Amino acid sequence: MPLRDLLLGLSIVAIWALNIIVIKLGVQELPPLLLTTLRFLLVAALLVPFHPVARHQLPFLVLLSATFGTLHFALLFIGLGHAEAGTGALLVQMGTPFATLLAVIFLGERLSAKRLVGLVLSFGGVMVLAGGPSLPSPLPMALLLLSAFGWAVSQLLIKKGPNIAPMGLAGWTALFAVPQVALGSWWFERDQFDAMAAAGWFGWGAVFYTAVMSSIVAYGIWYGLLRRHPVSRLAPLSLLVPAGAVVLGIILLGESLNAHIAFGGAMVIAGVALIVIRFRALFGR
Repeated sequence: MPLRDLLLGLSIVAIWALNIIVIKLGVQELPPLLLTTLRFLLVAALLVPFHPVARHQLPFLVLLSATFGTLHFALLFIGLGHAEAGTGALLVQMGTPFATLLAVIFLGERLSAKRLVGLVLSFGGVMVLAGGPSLPSPLPMALLLLSAFGWAVSQLLIKKGPNIAPMGLAGWTALFAVPQVALGSWWFERDQFDAMAAAGWFGWGAVFYTAVMSSIVAYGIWYGLLRRHPVSRLAPLSLLVPAGAVVLGIILLGESLNAHIAFGGAMVIAGVALIVIRFRALFGR
C-alpha cells in the first residue's frame, strides 16, 4: 500500500478510536438517546439533500434504520454510558462474529476451520471480559452485545439489499432513524431541552464529531481506499480501532488496563482477525 494511502488508513483508525472516547464524554452532558437523535439529524441534514434515492428503495432504508440506526447506534451510546470506553470498543467488535454466524445460518455460507477458531476465540474473549472489573453489571455488556448484533444484522441486509451509494445509505438511514430514537428519548429520558441548554464542548462536540468526522469524513475516506485496495489489505487496519480506543481510554479518561481487558481483548481481536483477514490474499499468495 502506498505511504499516502497507509497514512489515510491510519487517520481513519485514529478517528474511529477517538469516536468511542467522544461518545463516552458526550453522554456525560447529553442523554444518550438525545445525543443519538441529534447526531442522526446532523448526518441527514448534510447528506440527504445531495444523495437522492429511488422510491422503491425507501422500505429497505426504513428497515435498515431500525437495525443500524436504532439497534446499533442507540444501544452503543447507551452502553458506553455505563461501561469503560476500551471495553465497549472491544465488545462492539463482536459484530463480525455475529455476522459470520448469521451468514452461515441464513445465507448458507461455509464455515471454514479458520473462521470457526475465530468464533471460538472471540466468544471466549467476551467471557474473559465479562469476568473482569470493567463491567460493574451485566447490563452494559448486554446493551453493547445487542449493539454489535444490530450491526451484524445490518451488514447482512446491506449485502442482500439494493445497491445504494454509501453516503446515500448513511444519510437516509439516519433520516428514518430520527423519529425512532427521538421517541425513545421522549419516553425514557427527561429534561432534554435543559440538557441541550446546559451542554458544553463535550456534548455538542460529540454531536459534531460522531456525525461529521466519524460518519462522513472517515467513511468517505474508507470507501475511497476500498476502491483502490482489496478488503484483505484494509481489514488489519480496522482491527487497530479497539486497541486504539483502549489506549486512548487510559490516556484521556484514566481507565485502567487489567488482565481481563488485556487477555480478553486480545482474544476478541485475534478471533475477528481470523474471521475477516484472508491471509493468502494479504501476502499475495
